[in-house]
Amino acid sequence: MDHDFNTETLLWNAMIRGYAFNGPFEKCISMFDEMPLKDLKPDNYTYPYVLNSCCELGHCRKGKRVHCQIIKSGFESSFAVAYSLFNMYTKMPASLDMGLPDNYKLSDVRKSFDDMFMRPVEVWNKMISEYVSFGDVRSARQLFEAMPERDVVSWNSMISGYVKMGEVENARELFDWMPEKNVISWTLMIGAYADTGDLKAARRFFEKMPHRNVVSWNTMISSYTKQGKFVEASNLFVQMHSEDVIPDGYTFVAVLSACSNLGDLEYGKYIHYLIGDLSQWEVMVGTALIEMYASCADVNRSFAVFLKITNKDVFCWNVMIKSLAINGRTEDAVKIFYLMQKSRLKPNDFTFTSALFACSHGGMVEQGRRIFYRMEKDYKISPKIEHFGCFIDLLSRNGQLEEAMLLVNNMPFEPDIAIWGALLGGCSTRNDLKLAEEVAERATDLEAEESGVYVLLSNIYASVGQWPEALDARERMEQKKIRKDTGSSLVF
Repeated sequence: MDHDFNTETLLWNAMIRGYAFNGPFEKCISMFDEMPLKDLKPDNYTYPYVLNSCCELGHCRKGKRVHCQIIKSGFESSFAVAYSLFNMYTKMPASLDMGLPDNYKLSDVRKSFDDMFMRPVEVWNKMISEYVSFGDVRSARQLFEAMPERDVVSWNSMISGYVKMGEVENARELFDWMPEKNVISWTLMIGAYADTGDLKAARRFFEKMPHRNVVSWNTMISSYTKQGKFVEASNLFVQMHSEDVIPDGYTFVAVLSACSNLGDLEYGKYIHYLIGDLSQWEVMVGTALIEMYASCADVNRSFAVFLKITNKDVFCWNVMIKSLAINGRTEDAVKIFYLMQKSRLKPNDFTFTSALFACSHGGMVEQGRRIFYRMEKDYKISPKIEHFGCFIDLLSRNGQLEEAMLLVNNMPFEPDIAIWGALLGGCSTRNDLKLAEEVAERATDLEAEESGVYVLLSNIYASVGQWPEALDARERMEQKKIRKDTGSSLVF
């Protein structure tokens, strides 16, 4: 009889294991729940698969109930069960953990770590990574110091914790102590110095590396791009190519961003040639190409790339809409906006900002009005201040000042300097001095260190020959100790 019982448990475990590996995971859990009804007891071969299925489904409460069952049945001492518990708690999303704060999740992970009778180095590393991901570098370091043995992953996890917290000196100290460094260790240090803006130190580490992989090159190239060193980024890519390192999508995105900022169309075309068939790449590479051509004023080629991308995401559509708008193809930008909705992709905040920007610069009042009011009605997206700004700018540019003022008075935000500037720009176009004075009066309540309002008001007075008033507006600017920045101007 006992033999039959073991055989049946074995069969159930095999089924549970099958569902845990191949799905559906729900079936794995339901079979586990059925076991007591069949007078079968789960064992150390059952629990790991059930815990993993709870993990895959994000069933935190069920996982905790299984944990209680494990304690009652005494299987906590099994390494496979203990490791599965530890794994479950590490994967459990903190925000879903019964609404409790992050550190509650962390204490669960630590408790399951402490309860393990056997802890291989991988488990220690995982616990250190958990502390690092929560920004608790001090606890990570205490654990690191207590480790019976360390491998290169232990050192790298600890260094990445210091890098994440911006503690470069501590990261450097550990790096220097490391008995054995790998490409990840070196790349972490490049990123650490680059993040503090010390690109020279980052480059020194890069040059000293005994071996570089594509991630090391990407870290250095993208660091140059982020810091506005576009020529250096381009030159480094040329060096990378000459050393026969095969670029990946991140390399191309970083170097195309450098091309965009340099406005170097010929170099951009060369990168496009190296990319080759777009279908081999993630959509982000195609999107970066669209942006590069648009920045270099070749919007036709930008659109040709857009058409070739098969897996367009919302960001890709947004970039195309904005690219057309900034190149004066405002009607085409709005057409693409409507085409996007037919593709069944849901527009986001940035989609509407780009579409309204296009309407504003194309003087398309009706289209802009329709797009602005559809945001909340059709897509449940509450307009932000930048959406109000674009629409108010559109109305003001086209003489619809009364509607623009009504919108300003009813919007749920305090108007910013850009909105007042847009209204003043409209007053200037229509030579509406009365409204301009009212707008300027309200705008000065912002007490912003901003000269644009006074300069525009002064210009409006000057344009109709009211020179004393123009001078008075300038003097008010001086009284508020506002100085117009040399060589800068506000463009509305």
